[in-house]
Amino acid sequence: MIRITLFLTLLGFITGIYAAPKAELWPRWQTHDETSSLLVDHAPWQDFLDSYLSQGGDGITRVDYAGVNSAAKAALQAYLNQLQQTPVSRLNRDQQRAFWINLYNAGTVMVILNHYPVDSILDIDISPGIFSNGPWGKKLFTIDGHKVALDDIEHRILRPIWRDPRLHYALNCASIGCPNLQQSTFTVLNTESLLEQSSREYINHPRGVNIEDGELIVSSIYHWFKDDFGGSDQQLLAHFRHYAEPALLTWLSKIDEIEDHHYNWQLNSAK
Repeated sequence: MIRITLFLTLLGFITGIYAAPKAELWPRWQTHDETSSLLVDHAPWQDFLDSYLSQGGDGITRVDYAGVNSAAKAALQAYLNQLQQTPVSRLNRDQQRAFWINLYNAGTVMVILNHYPVDSILDIDISPGIFSNGPWGKKLFTIDGHKVALDDIEHRILRPIWRDPRLHYALNCASIGCPNLQQSTFTVLNTESLLEQSSREYINHPRGVNIEDGELIVSSIYHWFKDDFGGSDQQLLAHFRHYAEPALLTWLSKIDEIEDHHYNWQLNSAK
């Protein structure tokens, strides 16, 4: 009995790393003001991206964590502090969406910087709970007087409010297997185009959708969040075909099921 219990505990820990929380709305974040002209300045985040984010020949963007100096780190923290002082409930919906995406991505980069060097974000075990893994459950920010974790931003705010599967391509978890950290900050004017761009980039990259020996192997994102993409292989395939470039589209036209999924948790470090 002890061995069985231990096995189940270890199994729960291992699978828990990859288990995706459900989208469960926190009603308080529904408040917004569509008449608001209040703007959020994301220029400091853009400055950081311009200085430390680069795209390699393999199509993956990487952050030069090792090259970030103390002044740049302080500027990034000042930006995060600025976001935490923003009255989010007074923003309109488009401003809120860009706000939460940028907070998630900049906050994730700051977590890495605060613990660098690490091989993977999974090594940063600051979330509460004995069997927790990674930083996603840690209450890192205070927004409108409420403590908020990275998990809260993704699963209690962005996913349930906007119900847009393309948001999975906007959020970066500092891993090679993740959709690219975009080289532009999200704004009211560019969010729609960035969501389309990031969707197309990821689906047409082997870490997103890949054909191996005639079988379809996809990112584990499509396994963890299958319901967000419609809940079935057929609906996922329709999503892939919508964004697929000609060569991939030709292969997808011959495939009617997903064979397997994979994910690379290696840090998206430039060095």
